[in-house]
Amino acid sequence: MKVGFLQFKPVFGDKVVNLKKVRSLLDFISADIVVLPELFNTGYLFTEKKELAELAEEIPGETTQFLMGISREKDMHIVAGMPERAKNKFFNSTLLIYPNGRYKIYRKIHLFCEEKFFFNIGDIPFKVYRIGRVKIGMLICFDWIFPEAARSLALSGAQIICHPSNLVLPYCQSAMVTRAIENRIFIITVNRIGREKRGGKELKFTGMSQIVAPSGKVLYRAGKSEEIVKIVEIRPEDADNKKITDYNDVIKDRRPNFYRKIVQ
Repeated sequence: MKVGFLQFKPVFGDKVVNLKKVRSLLDFISADIVVLPELFNTGYLFTEKKELAELAEEIPGETTQFLMGISREKDMHIVAGMPERAKNKFFNSTLLIYPNGRYKIYRKIHLFCEEKFFFNIGDIPFKVYRIGRVKIGMLICFDWIFPEAARSLALSGAQIICHPSNLVLPYCQSAMVTRAIENRIFIITVNRIGREKRGGKELKFTGMSQIVAPSGKVLYRAGKSEEIVKIVEIRPEDADNKKITDYNDVIKDRRPNFYRKIVQ
């Protein structure tokens, strides 16, 4: 299976430019799954709720239709983050787009920093979706710091976690190696690059999008500031082997009776 990511610098508030950039970068790409960053179509650093209300879209909407067009044309699944408007609520959401026009939504559960002032907490449980015989789960950015999130998807059978992000803290890329090892799962973390400076605030994004194997091997890691599409070939069934040693299985060896504090 050919999987990959698109790392680039969105322009805040300019959907036309951002969609055009994604189209051009994917023009000559062939893959089964490509993952785009969190909020890829709008940029990240909102300064007031009014901006979010103007840029967020219902799903399906303009951006969904754009992604569907590429997915259908290239017979490629796309996972991409965008701000979603659902009635009177706003979610930091990710779409899984199928070439046949179907789509699935995940809404970010763990909001980071000032996202709490703009977005509602996600209301869709962690779910696993099929792409043929392959099982896919989705997380968004700050979900990474909660090991329960990746473990929930692994326990539901996910072989690949697609992880659109806008990372500013320096820890995630290394932490996702651990998440891959402790769950014996593939993880595609895609970040954006560049800076956003708005309303007296500034964020610098760390780049270094990566694809990690169940063994913890980093199959590819991008640079901190390069615009890149990278595709690698994997064997999703490698994630079905949960053994660390001949005698240790990361799922079967769990002792849930001793973990009750986790969900209190």
